Amino acid sequence: MAATQSHALSGTTRQFTSDDEGVGQRLDRWLTSQNPDLSRSRVKQLIDSGQVRVVGQRDIDASMVLKFGQQIELTIPAPIETHIAAQAIDLEVIFEDAHVIVVNKPAGLVVHPAAGNPDHTLVNALLAHCGDSLRGIGGELRPGIVHRLDKDTSGLLVAAKSGHAHAELAEQFAAHTIARTYDALVWGSPTPRKGIIMGDIGRSPNDRKKMALRKIGGKHAETHFETLESFGTVSAWVRCTLKTGRTHQIRVHMTSRGHSLIGDKTYGSAPGQLASVLGKEAANIARAFPRQALHARLLGFKHPISGKMMRFEQDPPDDFQNLVALLRAASKKNSKAKPKKR
Repeated sequence: MAATQSHALSGTTRQFTSDDEGVGQRLDRWLTSQNPDLSRSRVKQLIDSGQVRVVGQRDIDASMVLKFGQQIELTIPAPIETHIAAQAIDLEVIFEDAHVIVVNKPAGLVVHPAAGNPDHTLVNALLAHCGDSLRGIGGELRPGIVHRLDKDTSGLLVAAKSGHAHAELAEQFAAHTIARTYDALVWGSPTPRKGIIMGDIGRSPNDRKKMALRKIGGKHAETHFETLESFGTVSAWVRCTLKTGRTHQIRVHMTSRGHSLIGDKTYGSAPGQLASVLGKEAANIARAFPRQALHARLLGFKHPISGKMMRFEQDPPDDFQNLVALLRAASKKNSKAKPKKR
């Protein structure tokens, strides 16, 4: 039970007295139960860094077993400013509260700063957008990225605004309880039209920038797919639901079935008979599509604080929709132009 809470230049100090429920519990577990805004990993970090004091106790660690009536002080340092710059970049915010933010990421936006993309990323944009509403993750004022979308993949992405929310969402992703459905435009028309693709995915032994199906050294991956619409025999609109979440999972799995994504220069290329089916002009436009035609359409998760089930759905962006219209019109026009067999 918390007795008092004081604020200092160094942060916030919270005082507790262990009660009947605390007797016999580990220090880190009980402190987490008393501080629902902190994750257990964050509490352990504070204990390990000397920010927790138990009156009359010299040696303190996370596994210490509590006795009745022990007085405990927990100091939470003020979050430090991140080294990543806040940059004003337009964001399409689908949902936001004090704990999480859901955005519709445009194609071309990198999620996190890295070599080759030091700034102008989604994280830079979230720092500018969230500002003071970020409450510190791991002691740092930054958004908590719990999953990523490739630079050229559009669609829904959730980020945490507090350490506790970050830990809870990370657990859901690790347990594969997050609902994620993607729309993809692929080369060829899958047969059968729906099914399940299973195959372990790991780093390609031949190209470290690519992922591949691996018999040894990969991680279990499962993708459920359904063909929504076929455009002749050369392409199709496919909806993929992830049961796991491996890097490049849909791109690798669909390619393994002979249906690489349109625009995916890493894993596939356009079929040779494209012009004969779509016509030269439409074929050239489809071949030149500047990104993998992949959109994170649906995202569902349990709110990390309230426990309420959240579900968001977003149609693909204009470039994807325009390509669908082109493929649809060209395949219909071409099929009508072919003479009927007698």
